[in-house]
Amino acid sequence: MKKYLLLIALCISMIGKGLSQQNIFRTSNIISPEINANHTVTFRLLAPEAKAITITGDWLPMQGYMRTPAPLVKGDSGIWTYTSPVLPSDLYSYTLNVDGVKSIDPNNAYVLRDVANIFSFFIVGGGKGNDFMVNEVPHGTVSHRWYSSPGNKMTRRITIYTPPGYENSNEKYPVLYLLHGIGGDEDAWGGLGRTPEIMDNLIAQKKAVPMIVVMPNGNVSQEAAPGEGSEGMVKPSFMLPHTMDGKFEETFPDIMKFVESNYRVKANKENKAIAGLSMGGFHTAFISRYYPNTFDYVGLFSPALNVKPEQAEATPVYQNIDQKLQQQMHNGYKLYWIAIGKDDFLYKNVEDYRKKLDGMGMKYEYMESTGGHTWTNWRDYLLVFAQKLFK
Repeated sequence: MKKYLLLIALCISMIGKGLSQQNIFRTSNIISPEINANHTVTFRLLAPEAKAITITGDWLPMQGYMRTPAPLVKGDSGIWTYTSPVLPSDLYSYTLNVDGVKSIDPNNAYVLRDVANIFSFFIVGGGKGNDFMVNEVPHGTVSHRWYSSPGNKMTRRITIYTPPGYENSNEKYPVLYLLHGIGGDEDAWGGLGRTPEIMDNLIAQKKAVPMIVVMPNGNVSQEAAPGEGSEGMVKPSFMLPHTMDGKFEETFPDIMKFVESNYRVKANKENKAIAGLSMGGFHTAFISRYYPNTFDYVGLFSPALNVKPEQAEATPVYQNIDQKLQQQMHNGYKLYWIAIGKDDFLYKNVEDYRKKLDGMGMKYEYMESTGGHTWTNWRDYLLVFAQKLFK
C-alpha cells in the first residue's frame, strides 16, 4: 500500500514538473522591446502564420484622434520586427495588431490598464524617463486603505502614498489630493501616472517637499477599482452612475476626514493641495470652490469645465459658479495652476475659462504643452506641479 501511494505521489510530482517545465520551455527568448543605444526601440514578434502585423504607439504621428499604425516586417524565421525612430527619454505605451486582432506584446511582461484597455509599456531612460523609473533612492509606501463614506453609504477603497521616512518619524506632512479622469479609479495615478516613482525621485532630488499623496476613486458608485470590490470581476466601464453629477464633490469631506484622522497631516489650508486630470480637473475646480477656504494649491490638468443646465439644477455644487469663484479669489490662495496640450479636444473650453478668470482678475499660472488628452502630458504636469507645492 505504501509503495502504491508513493508511486501515485511520484506520478503527480512528475506531472506537475512536466507542466512547469512545459511553461518554462514555451517562454520565448525573443527580446521585445529592445531599447537600443541610440534610443531607437526594436519590437519583435514570432508569428510565422500571420499575414500582417502593425504596432500603434504614442510616439507615432496622430491621424485625427488616433495614432497612425506602423507595419512590422516579416523575416525568414517567422519573426516580425519594427524599429522606431529615435525616441526622447520618456515612458511609452503601445499595442500590436495581428491580422486584425489587437494584442499586447507577449514578450513584454510590463503592462498598464486604462479603464478596460491594456497596453504594453517601456521607458527610455537618460532624461525625463528617469523620473518614471524606480531608482536607487529612498522609497515611500503605497497603501490601499478602506474608509467609511457615510455620504455614499458604503465603505470605499483609496490609495495613499506616504513619503520616505513616514513610518519612522513623528513629523506631520502636507497633503496633495490627486484625482483621476473619467473611467479611472484609485489605481490610475499610481499605475498610469507613475506617482510613487515621480514622488520618490523628486523628493530624493529635493525638488519636491515630502508630502502625502491621496488618490481616491472618483466614481462614487464603486467601492473600489474593478475586481477589487465586492462586485467581483466586473468589466471596467467608462461611464458609471453619478459621473460628474456633484455626488463626488458633495462627499469629498468623507475622504479628508479619513486622511486627517488616520495620518499625521498638516490639516490647515496652507498645507493642502488638490489637482486632477480631465474629469478629475472638473472635480478639482468644483471642490476647491465649493469648499473655498480649504486648499491653497489647485491644479487643473486638461480639465473638463463645462456644466450642463440639468447638472446645475440637480445640485448646489454646480450653481452660482461665478459667485463661488469670487469667494475663492477673495479668500486667497498660493497657486491656481492650469495646464493643457495644444491638441487637446478640451483646449477651447480651457481657453474660455481662462478668459473668465482674466475678466475677474483671478490670478493663475498657465502651462501649454504639445500633444493632446494623454497620460504623456498628465505625468509631465504632475512633475511640474509637485515641485511648486508647499514652498
